[in-house]
Amino acid sequence: MKFLHHKLQGVPFNLARHRRGKITPIVVVVHDTASSLGHGDAARYLEDNNAKTSVHFIIERNGAIEQQVPTNVGANHAGRSHYHGLDSANDFSIGIELVNAGRMTKGSSSKTARAWFKTEFDIDDYGIQFIKTPEHGEGWWMDYTEEQMEALMKLLRALFDYVPSLKDIVTHWYISPGRKVDTNPLFPLDSIKARILGRDDLITKEADDLSEWSSDGDDLVRIEVPGDHLNMRRWPSFNPNVITQIPKGVVVPVIRAGTFQGRCWFKIQYAGQEGWIVAKYTAAIRASSAGFQPAFEVSF
Repeated sequence: MKFLHHKLQGVPFNLARHRRGKITPIVVVVHDTASSLGHGDAARYLEDNNAKTSVHFIIERNGAIEQQVPTNVGANHAGRSHYHGLDSANDFSIGIELVNAGRMTKGSSSKTARAWFKTEFDIDDYGIQFIKTPEHGEGWWMDYTEEQMEALMKLLRALFDYVPSLKDIVTHWYISPGRKVDTNPLFPLDSIKARILGRDDLITKEADDLSEWSSDGDDLVRIEVPGDHLNMRRWPSFNPNVITQIPKGVVVPVIRAGTFQGRCWFKIQYAGQEGWIVAKYTAAIRASSAGFQPAFEVSF
């Protein structure tokens, strides 16, 4: 997937009637439509409605994507919201709607759940579960399709490649707690953030407990890269997150290590900062920690 002039190429673009001014997006907000599952039903409503609601992207149950607002223009998807000291997320976010029925109640039989718009859905056919959480309260929730998740991952990767100001992915309930409950409890937010952002704050406890994960900086490696420098990154991923560049031949201390998406990374110290580098572009100089080597096999 590629963007050109703030529009995703190869998907329908239908301009929403209700739009805001130009924005510099720093976060992606993921929503549920809480609507009929009919293909295009939610998209047509979001394109033009009297509630003045709009969004940048809609992902159908079959994975089809439609764009309705350019990525550098605000949409009315977040409402009253707050994100890390900033109010009104519409002014700095890109909204993505996943077609989903939203919170449901018990249906007319033990095999169904009922949406607010009266339609009943088979629990087994739609992967519906009864779940109660502090953020969502209790309800019956419809699972997302594999096609939706695959399309969402591709869209997020394209967005983070194209929009350099983006730094986070959140849900509507996160920025509007107590007022909104989407996405529902079945949405795999942590997994998505780990795969897109490469966040080391999502490392599992099991990996954190491994002794070979950390050292006192006594393990040293030399930068051995085909070019003249190696990028040091804020997170172990290739998204736009470069902190600085380390010249070839420089020796740096390793303070942590692990694999992300099958690739080994080192967390190192350089020029008064900490960041991540690809381990294969280093050579071990000194290994004081038990088991230290230039390529750990520890999963994030």
